[in-house]
Amino acid sequence: MNTVRTPPSIRGGVSARTACLFFGLFLCACGIVAFLESSLGLPPWDVLHQGLAEHTPLSFGAANIAVGLVVLALAAALGARIGFGTVANATAIGAFVILLGHVAWVDALSETGLAARIGLLVAGVACFGVGSAFYIGAAMGAGPRDSLMLVGSSRSGVRVGAVRATIEAGALLAGFLLGGTVGIGTVAFAALIGPTVEAAFWLLGRSRLADAEVASAPQWTGAD
Repeated sequence: MNTVRTPPSIRGGVSARTACLFFGLFLCACGIVAFLESSLGLPPWDVLHQGLAEHTPLSFGAANIAVGLVVLALAAALGARIGFGTVANATAIGAFVILLGHVAWVDALSETGLAARIGLLVAGVACFGVGSAFYIGAAMGAGPRDSLMLVGSSRSGVRVGAVRATIEAGALLAGFLLGGTVGIGTVAFAALIGPTVEAAFWLLGRSRLADAEVASAPQWTGAD
């Protein structure tokens, strides 16, 4: 299997790319809600936020913001591009999560059987992967964590999936040591998010939504 180290670029003007940006952020919010409603464990970063909230005066939400700012500062120091999409990531996803939480049938998903809730985990990872490809492909600036993923891959020459998986594993370990709750959903996210984002990059890059030059460029090099 070949590797992909660069994200796709969505064609069109500012309006089209802004629409793709917010569509991607909405999908990421759907992913968060899917994990929450599954009641089978949170993604690694939320385990970290929970752990920090237990050992500091920060609330869970404030810990989320604090970690995001630290990650953003690190990504910027390494040369990552910071733009409108970075700010949108920090605000719109939370707003979408709040809106989805007020939908009755969404709130009822937590009461479904185990098989259905495992299905929510799979759907959640897929939403995160595809959502990441869309809002990164809009080229308006990736979110703090994805910015760190992209600059890490670019500087190290390591595939995007491997870099993302490494970052998630580090956040998970820190959160676990701080007392954050870990479940099967946490493990599934850490193991699958990297390959899912990488696959979403590849698929979007070869779709009609991608810039023709980027879509036709040989993004896959080498072999595993």
